[in-house]
Amino acid sequence: MKHLPALASAIALTAGPALAHGGAHLHPHGSESWLPVILAALTVGGAAALAYVRSRK
Repeated sequence: MKHLPALASAIALTAGPALAHGGAHLHPHGSESWLPVILAALTVGGAAALAYVRSRK
């Protein structure tokens, strides 16, 4: 329960730009193909780096 305020804040901050599509938003139009690939590659790379750092200890 002690992580609930942080989780609620994170959810609120990430949902905000999606709800305000009429104004400024974070995704460029035409990025339907390359943006998910880049985000997935960053996620996999970050997880691999974290696993490497943890395995060295």
